[in-house]
Amino acid sequence: MTRLAIGDLAKRTGTKVETIRYYERIGLLPAPGRTEGNYRSYDERHLGRLSFVRRARDLGFSLDQVRELLGLADDRDRSCEAVDVIARQHLAEVERKIEALTALREELADVIGRCRRGTVAECRIIEALAPVSAT
Repeated sequence: MTRLAIGDLAKRTGTKVETIRYYERIGLLPAPGRTEGNYRSYDERHLGRLSFVRRARDLGFSLDQVRELLGLADDRDRSCEAVDVIARQHLAEVERKIEALTALREELADVIGRCRRGTVAECRIIEALAPVSAT
């Protein structure tokens, strides 16, 4: 069985060493074995699990969602309905964020479009950002 030092695991998965240690502390990765010199020693199981976590995080799943997905992935005979529910909920959240970002883009483009490139005293962008004064 191939054994990996933490730096090698980090390189193979594109994950920072500190992040790997964090995932161990919060239980997303099982504790690795130790060498005679007390260094962490990872195997293919850790590599696969960390790759799974990394890909799920790249897709924007929260750590809690990743934990749930890992639990489901560990129960290979279970229906994938629960996985589908998590993925669909995440997709709905992504779509809400896209909608909010689209509205933000439109508002920002509108503010920028009103810029006349005069002095700061006449700047429509600064004016749009300034608090409305109570009279």
